[in-house]
Amino acid sequence: MNERVPDEAVNSSGEGVDDSEGRVAGPSGSKPGKKIVRVLLPVVSSCLFGIALYVLYHQLHSYDYHEVVRYFRSIPGYRLLIALTASLMSYFCLTGYDTLALRSLGSRLGYSKIALASFTGYAFSNNVGYGPVSGGFIRYRLYSSWGLSAVEVTKVVAFCTLTSFLGFMTVAGLSFTIESQIVPSQLHLPFNSIRPVGILLIAVEAGYLVLLSARRKTIRIRSFSFSFPALPYSAAQAALASIDWIFSCTAIYFLLPVRIGISLPGFIGLYMLAQVAGLVSQVPGGLGVFEMVMVLLLPGTVSHSEVVGALLSFRVFYYFLPLTIASLLLGSYELSQRRENVRRLARSVARRITVVTPEVLTFVVFGSGAFLLFSGSLPLVHGRLTFLMNVFPLHVIEISHFLGSLTGVGLILLARAIQRRINAAYYLVMGLIGAGIALSLLKGLKYEEAFFLALVFVVLLPARREFYRKASIVEQRFSPGWVAAVFLVVAGSVWLGLFSYRHVEYTGDLWWHFSLKGDAPRFLRASVGVFATAIIFSAARLFHPAKPKPFIFSGEVLDRCAAVIEGYPHAYASLAYLGDKSILFSKSGKAFLMYGVQGRSWIALGDPVGPEEEWEELLWQFRDLADGYNGWTVFYEVEEKNLQFYQRAGLSFIKFGEEGRVDLQRYSLEGASRKKFRHIRNLLSKEGWRMEIVPREAVAAIVPKLQRISDDWLSRKGRREMGFSLGWFKDEYLKRFPHAVVKKGARIAAFANILEGGGKEELSVDLMRFSSKAPEGVMEFLFSELMLWGKEQGYRWFNLGMVPLAGLDTDTSSPMWGRVGTFIFRFGRNFYNFQGLRQFKDKFDPVWGAKYLVAPNAFAVPKILVDASLLISRGR
Repeated sequence: MNERVPDEAVNSSGEGVDDSEGRVAGPSGSKPGKKIVRVLLPVVSSCLFGIALYVLYHQLHSYDYHEVVRYFRSIPGYRLLIALTASLMSYFCLTGYDTLALRSLGSRLGYSKIALASFTGYAFSNNVGYGPVSGGFIRYRLYSSWGLSAVEVTKVVAFCTLTSFLGFMTVAGLSFTIESQIVPSQLHLPFNSIRPVGILLIAVEAGYLVLLSARRKTIRIRSFSFSFPALPYSAAQAALASIDWIFSCTAIYFLLPVRIGISLPGFIGLYMLAQVAGLVSQVPGGLGVFEMVMVLLLPGTVSHSEVVGALLSFRVFYYFLPLTIASLLLGSYELSQRRENVRRLARSVARRITVVTPEVLTFVVFGSGAFLLFSGSLPLVHGRLTFLMNVFPLHVIEISHFLGSLTGVGLILLARAIQRRINAAYYLVMGLIGAGIALSLLKGLKYEEAFFLALVFVVLLPARREFYRKASIVEQRFSPGWVAAVFLVVAGSVWLGLFSYRHVEYTGDLWWHFSLKGDAPRFLRASVGVFATAIIFSAARLFHPAKPKPFIFSGEVLDRCAAVIEGYPHAYASLAYLGDKSILFSKSGKAFLMYGVQGRSWIALGDPVGPEEEWEELLWQFRDLADGYNGWTVFYEVEEKNLQFYQRAGLSFIKFGEEGRVDLQRYSLEGASRKKFRHIRNLLSKEGWRMEIVPREAVAAIVPKLQRISDDWLSRKGRREMGFSLGWFKDEYLKRFPHAVVKKGARIAAFANILEGGGKEELSVDLMRFSSKAPEGVMEFLFSELMLWGKEQGYRWFNLGMVPLAGLDTDTSSPMWGRVGTFIFRFGRNFYNFQGLRQFKDKFDPVWGAKYLVAPNAFAVPKILVDASLLISRGR
């Protein structure tokens, strides 16, 4: 129901005065320099990252990744243990940085808390980059909750940064001086030996320590002051940080081949030089830059693939493993601080899990398919293959590999049907995942892959009830985004296979080559099977019957609608009789929805009409129909209690306004608030005016009189007829309803057609018009008399219709839309007097209920509102 109240009724009641003040705040001042730095820093880092990858590509293009994996597995266990221990000791030293910093500030914070803040801060800063910033955020979050001020946390970060530099200058200075290295020409540095750099670093550090021993100086920047630590603290800083740098260097040294031919002291210089490049780049973890310099500096006695294998192992031990542990620690701490919030969130998730389950499972199923496709493009582990050959014949392995890739593409194609909650797709996916588990073991004993698929199977198992639709899998339309996603995964798997086997010379015999080490032929055969499956699936869709055409209003459709409308409790269902909307029936014919198409917007008016058990599948029918024409599925003016149906169909919603309904069982003209209505009633009654209900059989006789009143009203208002959610003067439409008329003798001054809900649940009006000679207050009189009549007839509610944009300031589902809508509601009276409309309806003390606009996403709402306006204005 829309804003079915005549303008004169609003104007006569007064628009009301909005005494709120509009204050516009100007933008706060900002420093352009800081903004430029914030923009340039990531740009520079990205450029350095790109340069590093480019150099690495040219340096490492000749090695095979098999060698990297082989080297990783060949590292002796004792050396891995030493590297892991050295990495842990390095982080233990890092916790000492914060401990020294806090003790210098006089803080007595416990070591366990310091260790948590330090470890998590360094784990994130080492991986993310921009150490003082990224690590500083973590420290501030934790230290501030333990009572430290922002200034104190800043001093801790500065102290730790200084500590790291002191240690670096100590270790780098000594190693550069003692073990002088020749700088590779590829680095294009202005010096050939790094010994002068080492001497310079030692001199700078010595000068700093001498200065501290002579005089401690406090630096002041505006209100912020920073005092350099005392000499004992500075000496402890240099010693502790030096040990830290040596431990981190030891970790990577023991991951390199034994035959590297460089002692640990000699390697320290190379490591420190590579760290300089990584730190200067500010690329997260020095990724790419650090590796590039190490490859250039290490001697040619080890292959590039061995160096890369060692560096990857180092990143696992020193970067990724601490980051994982730190994430778990930080998450556990946050959860412990918000136990009650977590409980509330768990309850909320439990209530809404059915809404997000299909979307999450769609991603899981699609990802599982991609996982199997990529697995089929990579070489198998021959040690495991040898074991399998002792149990199964070769053709079992070959067939399993081929079927594994087909299973992957099958899961990708079925993910779309999973998103649409199709029952058959769920069972097919469960069968394919079960097959994928067996095939992963049979094709190469890939137990990691089988374990992942088993987890997916367990996750899918309890979700069976979420897939209730009996629709066809082949009918599901693939949007351009879905087509692109499928193409990218399939193309990516093919590229991965071509890259993995680029050293294999292609010949026609490869297709028919079957052997234990025939990874490339297996990949080629599987790729053909994947493409064949995709083509067959596409062909099935091409030869499927054409998309159904929308139901257009006709006499037959009208009779079917009438049978449903008679039992439906809400009065807006009668708007189907206008004939300006298409009708879509449920498969049983017991429910329907009415809709219009404008641009890309397929807009259904209100909730579906009919029993609720028919709604869900009907919503999906409508969405599939709109998707088939690349349209947006929209529902205009739906009730809050029904939003669950739209959420389950994967649609979003925003509050659009409020609908007022008067409780007729409590309505009367008694009391002070009804004084004006009693006055109007008495005045018009004395003048001989009365409200009369004209039954539908007698409406045809008065249509000419009503036509003259309508034409007069339209001319006076300068309007044209509206549509879609509003009725217009149409003989066939009006003759279907009883009418309330205000008349004096045979003269009619005002009229309204009466819409009735099934079971006498609701009463409303649609077309309301009055002549220029009607008495003042005629519409208040008509409304109040009609409500009293409805009460006498046993109706439960009188629906006053919706006020667009009302009540949005209390809605939290879409804050930006709420602010914009509330502004228009309060100050947009030049466009439409929404606030005056609300004030008129408030005279009848209605119960206000939220009305929502349902759409595919929030970004489409502006265009959808324009399309809805065009439908209502009938294209004008």
